[in-house]
Amino acid sequence: MKTPFSPKVILITGCSSGFGLLMAARLASKGHKVYATMRDLNKKEFLLNELKKRGATAEILKLDVTDKKNVTEVFSKIGNDYGYLDVLINNAGYGIGGFFEDLTDEEIRQQLDTNFFGVQNVTRQAIPLMRPRKAGKIINLSSIAGLYASPCFSAYNSSKWALEAFSESLRYELKPFGIDVCVIEPGSYRTKIFDENARQAKNFNNPQSPYYAMSQKLKEKFRKHVNDLHKNPEEIAILAEKLINTKNPPLRNIPDLEAKTLYFLRRLLPTNIFNAIVYIIFSKELQS
Repeated sequence: MKTPFSPKVILITGCSSGFGLLMAARLASKGHKVYATMRDLNKKEFLLNELKKRGATAEILKLDVTDKKNVTEVFSKIGNDYGYLDVLINNAGYGIGGFFEDLTDEEIRQQLDTNFFGVQNVTRQAIPLMRPRKAGKIINLSSIAGLYASPCFSAYNSSKWALEAFSESLRYELKPFGIDVCVIEPGSYRTKIFDENARQAKNFNNPQSPYYAMSQKLKEKFRKHVNDLHKNPEEIAILAEKLINTKNPPLRNIPDLEAKTLYFLRRLLPTNIFNAIVYIIFSKELQS
């Protein structure tokens, strides 16, 4: 006998573009009550257009995950509206490129503040709306970069590695309360994170930096890589929907072949061999 559809109350962060926008539009079109949040409401037109295209509606709210007062206000509203939350999708985040010495302390802290501490700020408010009902799902958008590291992305890698550890630990803590914690770890998809939302270290383009020549070569190689991406970012929205509808979903979820291959090699090969391969590839990229 088919289980009747039960709409969920869902909060998604970072919905002005990319995965967040697509997840909000897709889940809203399926009949769920979606709170689609974003730091800058001036960018909501992109989401509104996508919702209209799919014949869906969502409540769009301002949410800066690094602003605890703002986070509290949003969850107070959800508490007043429904008194509970079924699903939290922590999607808000960005990536900054740059060699460690080119990055300032402030840039590194801001990266961690959004990608890691921002997730904790939102999750801390979400759990009390799930725990009393002994049900709920927390889905954290990580990256394959949370499972292996690469040069020029130490700040971003660090934020995602921290998110991976937090998610795994939290899964154990919340399981007795019927709350599932999942992580999605995609590879590279063509979204605004690589275009207008891209960020670079303060000294990335400084000719006086000892890393300047490497930075410029890697920037060009990365631009070509992004231009060659043809994977559909809707795949992430589809996966999120699947996790929401799955009983006892797995902790780690790697959606694309690129990311699965990297993860397989990372686990299969001895660390020194994997490191040597990464370094060889890195060196060839700089020479070509």
